[in-house]
Amino acid sequence: MQYKKYIKQRTTSIQGLRSFKDTLPKNVKKVINKRGHIYSETLNNWKIIVGKNLFEVCYPKSFKNSNRFGLSTLLIMVKRGNEVDLEYSKKNIIDKMNTFFGYSVVEKLKFKTFDDETALLRTEKNISKNVTISKYENKLKDITNDKIRKSLLKLTRAFKNK
Repeated sequence: MQYKKYIKQRTTSIQGLRSFKDTLPKNVKKVINKRGHIYSETLNNWKIIVGKNLFEVCYPKSFKNSNRFGLSTLLIMVKRGNEVDLEYSKKNIIDKMNTFFGYSVVEKLKFKTFDDETALLRTEKNISKNVTISKYENKLKDITNDKIRKSLLKLTRAFKNK
């Protein structure tokens, strides 16, 4: 199989089958060599590494390999309110990850909290209802017909939700 000369990936011809690694672009190879393998294996085996209880409240977000300026760190997203549980099991997680890979992969863990999506949606709905009622309540008090007043309130809430 012959390749064109202006392609930067390969300038020589190859006969037969090629490995998958040789077909990837250079930029993708760099990402995979730096942190792709460790991060993907961590994602696939996260439940085994942290256990069932912590698996439900946290997940790994990113992995930064060590260099001369810093240690190799794993950034973990944690649901608000469960930070203490994860902090107490920090040493256990580092040990399990290092034994899973067979060498010292992670030296430091960082935690970042996030709100639970269902709780966030509930609070947004309550706030929007209160805002629409307080904003238009004074204008709608003048309307004497109850059915019209209630339908207008529903209409303002529908517009507020969009």
